[in-house]
Amino acid sequence: MTSITSVELNFLVFRYLQESGFTHSAFALGYEAGINKCTIDGNLIPPGALITFVQKGLQYLEMEANLSNSDAEVDEDFSLLQPLDLIQNDVNQLRQLIKDRKKNLQKDRDKDKDLEKEHEGERTRVREKERLEREKEFEKSRERVEKNKELEKNKEVEKNKEQEKHHEDHNDRGRATEQEEKVNVKHEENGASAEPMDISTASTSQACEIPSSDVTILEGHTSEVCACAWSPTGSLLASGSGDSTARIWPIPDGSSRSGLQNGALNVLVLKHVKGRTNEKSKDVTTLDWNGEGTLLATGSYDGQARIWSTNGELRSTLNKHKGPIFSLKWNKKGDYLLTGSCDKTAIVWDVKAEEVKQQFEFHSGPTLDVDWRNNMQFAMSSTDNMIYVCKIGENRPIKTFAGHQGEVNCVKWDPTGTLLASCSDDISAKIWSMKQEKYVHDLREHSKEIYTIRWSPTGPGTNNPNQQLVLASASFDSTVKLWDVELGKLLYSLNGHRDPVYSVAFSPNGEYLASGSLDKSMHIWSLKEGKIVKTYTGNGGIFEVCWNKEGDKIAACFANNTVCVLDFRM
Repeated sequence: MTSITSVELNFLVFRYLQESGFTHSAFALGYEAGINKCTIDGNLIPPGALITFVQKGLQYLEMEANLSNSDAEVDEDFSLLQPLDLIQNDVNQLRQLIKDRKKNLQKDRDKDKDLEKEHEGERTRVREKERLEREKEFEKSRERVEKNKELEKNKEVEKNKEQEKHHEDHNDRGRATEQEEKVNVKHEENGASAEPMDISTASTSQACEIPSSDVTILEGHTSEVCACAWSPTGSLLASGSGDSTARIWPIPDGSSRSGLQNGALNVLVLKHVKGRTNEKSKDVTTLDWNGEGTLLATGSYDGQARIWSTNGELRSTLNKHKGPIFSLKWNKKGDYLLTGSCDKTAIVWDVKAEEVKQQFEFHSGPTLDVDWRNNMQFAMSSTDNMIYVCKIGENRPIKTFAGHQGEVNCVKWDPTGTLLASCSDDISAKIWSMKQEKYVHDLREHSKEIYTIRWSPTGPGTNNPNQQLVLASASFDSTVKLWDVELGKLLYSLNGHRDPVYSVAFSPNGEYLASGSLDKSMHIWSLKEGKIVKTYTGNGGIFEVCWNKEGDKIAACFANNTVCVLDFRM
């Protein structure tokens, strides 16, 4: 039988302490156990290895304790044992425990049966009583109906008599009556025109729904699709999934329906693991195209970044992180790739040399997001509530932004690299400037965690210089909010979703905003009017939405393993 060595166990405990954020304990154990001298390659140990190992041990004990039982009983027996029972008792004691608990369970069931019999008699009496009550009520109703019929009949007879009585007078008063009727009709007409008109909202919402003829559903992934990105130059769409693959879909220009068959056939599958897929350690968590649209970078749960060509060839595997990569970005020039990882670090990679240019180890918790300011400087955020601005060649942050009271989920520089926006679990978004230590604006209108933020492609230095620069924030409170960043004031609160909003994206002309939510719907909002102009509902929660460079197509990736491409025209 295989046994685990003390060195291996020490390493697993060391990794567990590191992953759980017990930095000092991990350091102490690492120092005393000489972890740095052991021959184990940390890159081959998946995250959460100790937990998996312990769980497997518990499962083994459960199986052993139940070996003598028939298959039919085993499932039920498992539910009788708690993790602590498995840790504190040996196999014989566990078998005795199962036996005792089964006895007690049977006693309880017998007791319940006796009680059930007593209650059954009582329920029968109640049901009989209810039946009699209903019959009485029915009888009363019938009597009332008969009585009403009789009254109606009498009224009819009276009416006929009345008509006969007045019949003779009718001719004499004919003219006068005619004149009165004319007057009445005129009054009624005037009255009708003054009534307020009811407007049905059903017809307007149906008009907003994107027709299925404008929707292309891309199928092929075998697990949820968590990321998607259009190539900045061509009509290629990349998607990343929990099935250990990324895919490059060639999307024909014009209507999505034309050329769909060819498009679907030519999809490139970028496998992150040989053989079996759906290995959780190989989830593709993030992806980004370089500025020329010639290379696609993917980040994975295995801690590796990979670079692919547009024909699906794996160009480079960048291996240095010791935990999942959560964010990854090319710089504008395309010579450096920036990755942020659960191992608390960010790495700038020299893409041509395929090596680490510099590793930045400033955070005390996992790095959640990274974003370039220019070709040499970037911001990074973490679960430690901090934001650092770093520069290649510098060994300390060139700026530290402290002010959030919760994990900082996202950081984004405005189009000119002047202002940095951040959002956090502390339900605030903040705007920062390199010119001061404290935030410029503290944006607090959301009622739950803010998951992501995006700047509009508008204002000075953009393709839309005459439009106002705004910031969009998406939250678990089901709303998207648009902010005037100059004044730090709320412009619009977009309330159309029913569940957390995970993604927002501005159209290239800055006139529209797409939002995707766990409620399975994607809304497109007009920024001029602050209202929904188009909507689409799929069959799973939406993790990301993105526009193509022309602004006539939107992609959305779903929890039901699909990617949808929507034609957008107003």
